[in-house]
Amino acid sequence: MHTDRARCVRAVQSKDARFDGWFFTAVVTTRIYCRPSCPAVPPKPENMTFYPSAAACQQAGFRACKRCRPDTSPGSPQWNQRADLVARAMRLIADGVVDREGVPGLAARLGYSSRQVERQLLAELGAGPLALARAQRAQTARLLIETTALPMAEIAFAAGFSSIRTFNDTVREVFALAPSELRARRPRTPAALTPGVLTLRLPFRAPLNPDNLFGHLAATAVPGVEEWRDGAYRRTLRLPYGHGIVGLTPRPDHIACRLTLSDLRDLPVAISRCRRMLDLDADPVAVDDHLRTDPVLAPLVDKAPGRRVPRTVDEAEFAVRAVLGQQVSTAAARTHAARLVLAHGEPVEDPEGGLTHLFPSPEALAGLDPETLAMPRTRRTTFTTLVTALAEESIHLGMESDWQETRERLLALPGFGPWTVDVIAMRALGDPDAFLPTDLGIRRAAKELGLPSTSAALTARAAAWRPWRAYAVQYLWATDSHPINFLPV
Repeated sequence: MHTDRARCVRAVQSKDARFDGWFFTAVVTTRIYCRPSCPAVPPKPENMTFYPSAAACQQAGFRACKRCRPDTSPGSPQWNQRADLVARAMRLIADGVVDREGVPGLAARLGYSSRQVERQLLAELGAGPLALARAQRAQTARLLIETTALPMAEIAFAAGFSSIRTFNDTVREVFALAPSELRARRPRTPAALTPGVLTLRLPFRAPLNPDNLFGHLAATAVPGVEEWRDGAYRRTLRLPYGHGIVGLTPRPDHIACRLTLSDLRDLPVAISRCRRMLDLDADPVAVDDHLRTDPVLAPLVDKAPGRRVPRTVDEAEFAVRAVLGQQVSTAAARTHAARLVLAHGEPVEDPEGGLTHLFPSPEALAGLDPETLAMPRTRRTTFTTLVTALAEESIHLGMESDWQETRERLLALPGFGPWTVDVIAMRALGDPDAFLPTDLGIRRAAKELGLPSTSAALTARAAAWRPWRAYAVQYLWATDSHPINFLPV
């Protein structure tokens, strides 16, 4: 996108928010970089230059605009719709892997050398993994400065900086303000100063239809791990340094996020996983415009545009729950999962609600007695084989996973058919083109809309929806009156 200069100039001059996060505008006369929708008077085209990432702007010596706060733009939709090296690297960097494991750890997860990863990121994003991680640390630092009363020394280390000096220098360089000056500019609201609680706004590209997104999460919520309370979806989070509890509430122009973390170093990871679960970095205009080209889908899109694909904060958890949900109702799947949580989950405290446990880890589930599972013997075998493979890491479900390779490995497990594999691909791996032609809800929708009824014929018909078939699934599901399609009241 950033290489198409004429298109970028038009987007900036029209203040088009759809392109926020796609590219960044750097103004050579002021040495400031902005998001395309910055409310300031657009600079002259000859003074604009364009970069694919905030990190590239910072590396080139530009500082963030104080009006539009470009570092808080929605993320680029590219990283959630691609499965190549750069996209997988960006998902891992957002998940804090560079801060925890360094560039060698990032490269090892991707199966490439550090030099190859560095070269690919520099070629496409104008910044290497260290610069990209540094930009994320700066954003985390600003969030903590503005939303907590923590001492600056604690913020520095919680944001991932190795020293207070590096923290001070980075904040000044990126935001042209000292940390104390940033804190002086924050709004003085009670929520911002509540000890142990972070209140954030998660931006997204409009439109966003919250009904299927939050309705699905609420309808399938596992008691003790998830709940719908006072208009918010709440759940526990298993994180690298500890655990957390998040409450997410849909608002007209953002998602209100209330986070409680046992270790503040987990803040960027928690935000990244919540954004991924709610599919907030999607480009709904591009998706909907493509699906509207099909006369069958067009009325569904026009009726409720901006549907997202509900995903997950924990890929292994979702895979286990997908197996529990095989050939049973939503209520039965929740019951099976709740029993596992009570027996094998880790207890947590939730003063603000009714959450009680973290979902059990694969390691905890690998040690259970299969005879305690109230399910058919064949499904017990499927369950135990999966959790053993996850615990031993012979199958790894993560942001860095190769979608096709993971599909093949899952299909090789006993009891894994196309529906289970594709629902994991759609909601755990994040493949935007995953399709569920054998799903009962999809088959009912197809019959009602006059689409082909057989799996093979429907798959052939759906080829025109590529690469957004997972979003087409959301629109087809919406033709049913299932409770997952509606926000709880």
